[in-house]
Amino acid sequence: MLQPDSGSQPTRPDDKIKLGSPFIGVIGPHDVAAALTDLSGRLAWRPDLVMEEGGRLLATLGQGFDGSSSLTPAKGDRRFADAAWRSNPFHRLSLHAYLAWTTALDRLIDRVGADDKTTARLRYITSLFTDALSPDNSLLGNPAALKRLLETGGGSLVSGMRNLLIDAASHQDAPAQVDKSAFTIGGNIAATPGAVVYRHELLELIQYSPTTGQVHEIPLMMVPPVVNKFYMMDLAPGRSLVEFLVARGFQVFMLSWRNPGPEHADMGLDAYVAAMMDAAEAIREISGSADINTFTICTGAVPLAAFLGHLAARKQGGIRSATMVVSILDSNEGRSLGLFATPETIAAAKRRSAERGLLSGEEMARVFTWMRPRDLVWNYWVNNYLMGNQPPAHDVLYWNNDSTRLTARLHSQLLDVFADDVLVSPGSLSVLGTPLDLRQVACDRYVVAGMTDHISVWKGVYASAGKMGGRFNFVLHSSGHVQSVVNPPGTPKAKYWTNPLTPDTPEDWLSQAQPQPDSWWVHWAGWLADRSGNMVCAPSRTGSQRHPVRENAPGAYVLEP
Repeated sequence: MLQPDSGSQPTRPDDKIKLGSPFIGVIGPHDVAAALTDLSGRLAWRPDLVMEEGGRLLATLGQGFDGSSSLTPAKGDRRFADAAWRSNPFHRLSLHAYLAWTTALDRLIDRVGADDKTTARLRYITSLFTDALSPDNSLLGNPAALKRLLETGGGSLVSGMRNLLIDAASHQDAPAQVDKSAFTIGGNIAATPGAVVYRHELLELIQYSPTTGQVHEIPLMMVPPVVNKFYMMDLAPGRSLVEFLVARGFQVFMLSWRNPGPEHADMGLDAYVAAMMDAAEAIREISGSADINTFTICTGAVPLAAFLGHLAARKQGGIRSATMVVSILDSNEGRSLGLFATPETIAAAKRRSAERGLLSGEEMARVFTWMRPRDLVWNYWVNNYLMGNQPPAHDVLYWNNDSTRLTARLHSQLLDVFADDVLVSPGSLSVLGTPLDLRQVACDRYVVAGMTDHISVWKGVYASAGKMGGRFNFVLHSSGHVQSVVNPPGTPKAKYWTNPLTPDTPEDWLSQAQPQPDSWWVHWAGWLADRSGNMVCAPSRTGSQRHPVRENAPGAYVLEP
């Protein structure tokens, strides 16, 4: 599941290790208790360390009173941007005390002698408490909230209480992230004109209407993540990748996954790949092209790779290229499932979804939210409750809160993909009776990663790209998971790196890469055009006699709750 980028959380070296997984489930009290017990036990064997750091903390606290402290918030930490944190004695001292004890706790964790993964786990668990206890999370401790309270004559407090009661009534376990009333699917979001031209039990196929007199003869099939709705690629006008492509003469077809229910529990990769095979044949029939290009983001890469591997095993052609954005296909040194993944937790996750027939979208969203509580919980706590503001009206946040589900069968297979590398280990996974070997996939590929992506770590994306056959172009965008996808031309400060070579290691690739300004969309459009054939007259209508229009885009499946 994709998540919005904030950029406010300082980056540590171990931030590259992913802290959780939506596919396993919520980190529970037992995980917190186990981590704290582990830390306490380690500290019990190091009383000298506790004494040393305790004395250092007391000395540091004293420096807050005499003005000699050098402690400052981490660069990019927007919680303490207000000038009052430096000018007001009360707020200055509270900030200093907070930085002093959280820094001391970090030092303790670093020095207790744990391995890297245990250290990262301990730091994450303690961060749940340190982020919650930040002084800016209280009305009296937040200078901006106090200022707002005086300016509104108490109105901000009333509005904040109203927001809190609304969230409580809707049984949310975190503040609302978006004003959902600001968007309508098919109105001001997912609004690019088109029509549903094929419907399967698992997907609808949308063909977008051309806006140019001529189009490239080879069409593009876009495959959304299996844990998100498709309109990440068709956000508000001006920010829509689909709109961008259609305006440049590409014939664009979109898969829209159905939001599965318990009745679809047994549908896994076999069913999803079979549905994609049918959709691809419909695209070929409608466009008249024997070949198609393909595109996916995030977890959509798993069914797409299985689809490509199945075709390669059957010696079937028809795929000109594949573009994969922020996509990982394997465990990447165990990081894909996070710090709390064990054989026991993975087995328990499979058992829970099998009992229900699915993994709920709400559960997946909750995990990602609490992976980054500073950005995705406390940021909105301050905005909605202390400042009394409405949640922002942002298209990405609206999409992110439009939860989807996973079938129990596909959930189990995704766990195997990201824990046991079954997709990239030749012969370990069969689809539609065909053992897969991704090294046989020979089509050209364009691979995009985000430098600050905390979900699909860019080095892992590079490693995954090397597990498939054929040539690939690798592009590294300067932003995180979502902003590496939603990157229309003209985005302020946007930058990406290119390198025509693909050496064995991502470090070698980066050392020779060249920075480029603006959006990778433009660079990719040129690459895709070279693989999309000649320009031909645009079709006068959507669909065909065999595949007539069923209804206008965005279709029915995307609206299913």
